[in-house]
This record gives sequence, C-alpha cells and structure tokens, in this order.
Amino acid sequence: MDKEIEIQAAVFRRILAHLDNRKDVQNIELMNLAGFCRNCFSKWTVAEAEKLGVEVDLATAQQQVYGMSYQEWKENHQQPATPEQLAKFNELNKK
Repeated sequence: MDKEIEIQAAVFRRILAHLDNRKDVQNIELMNLAGFCRNCFSKWTVAEAEKLGVEVDLATAQQQVYGMSYQEWKENHQQPATPEQLAKFNELNKK
C-alpha cells in the first residue's frame, strides 16, 4: 500500500508539472473538456486534508498547484474567457 500511495503522489506531481508546462491551457478549457481544472485540484486538496484532520487553507493549496499565488498566476497567465467558452461552461454547468 505504501508504494501505491507513493506512485499516486508521484503521478499527481507529474500532472501538476505537466499543467505548469502548459500555462497556455486555460482553466475554462479544462473545465469544458474534463470537468475539472487547477482550481479543482486546490479545492480537493483542502477537502482531502480536512478529512484527515489536517488544516490546509485554499491559498496554500493554490500555491502548491499553481507554483505561485493564484493572483500571480491569473495576472501572468490567465486569458479572458471567450464568449464561446463561457457559453459552453454555462451550458455544461446548468443545474
């Protein structure tokens, strides 16, 4: 079991590194295609830590996922969503 957790952790780090190398891929694109994005990873980190009785705030989780503050990432890498991207996002997330 320990090796399985190590492998899963390594895969997660690899996913984050891949996303870090693909800053051109916007979160809304990830959401529209896969239903999750970098922000989801941050929120999931907080939720899973809480289940284990560990306090991790969202800003810390975002720093881990983005490799910088979320604000810094948005300022340097986030592009405005296109009307088409927003329409698709809104259609996929109707409740």
